[in-house]
Amino acid sequence: MSMLKALIVDDIKESRINLKVDLDDYCPEVEVIGEAESVLTALKAIKELKPNLVFLDIHLTDGSGFDVLELLPKVEFKVIFTTASDAFAIKAFKYSAIDYLLKPIDPEELQHAVKQAVGQYKLEHAQVELLLESVKRTTPLEKIALHTSDKIHVIALDQIIRLESSGNYTEFYLADKSKILVSKTLKVYDQMLKEAGFLRIHQSHLINVQHVKEYVKQDGGYILMKDGSAPPISARKRAEVIAALFD
Repeated sequence: MSMLKALIVDDIKESRINLKVDLDDYCPEVEVIGEAESVLTALKAIKELKPNLVFLDIHLTDGSGFDVLELLPKVEFKVIFTTASDAFAIKAFKYSAIDYLLKPIDPEELQHAVKQAVGQYKLEHAQVELLLESVKRTTPLEKIALHTSDKIHVIALDQIIRLESSGNYTEFYLADKSKILVSKTLKVYDQMLKEAGFLRIHQSHLINVQHVKEYVKQDGGYILMKDGSAPPISARKRAEVIAALFD
């Protein structure tokens, strides 16, 4: 297995020590090659050490982890952000499909994040752009990054017709008739997109209300979408769906 050469960027020395110990104990595929505590020292270490994985804290002594990415001419490494319950930042990570770990870091979540990083040695430029756009915006986000087995798709939310659960996967149905299968549950996207005009109408179906054509009462009730699809409405969701669409 190829070793990931990691840089730990955190303004708290104890946090850097704890993460290094956890990596030594639980992630033998990671070699920590350096540490930094600020934007300035992080940029210097990245230039000199050339890591292919950076654990990047949000709050640094002279700025933020986002500043580090913005000041680099090119991001040639994988990033795993570390943060202490910053809800706004977490939403930005989810929209841009960038990994993050909540402090205190759970060893199992650390192992999972590192496993995701193995074999994927850098961020897509589109992911970085979407992340930085997300943290600067005061209005609702308009795009989302979908991480599939072979690429990162950056999709405008208004181009998403609906989402359908497929076990631990979610299928996105787009306005251009294409589909994208993502290895995350529908619950993840329900939580992420509910404020952006998406409505859970069934355990297996999440729809974009912009693309609703009709609510059909017969056959137990279903929604006719503009692309001709007809996802069903569950009995327990019926009142909620009617209220959301017609109130």
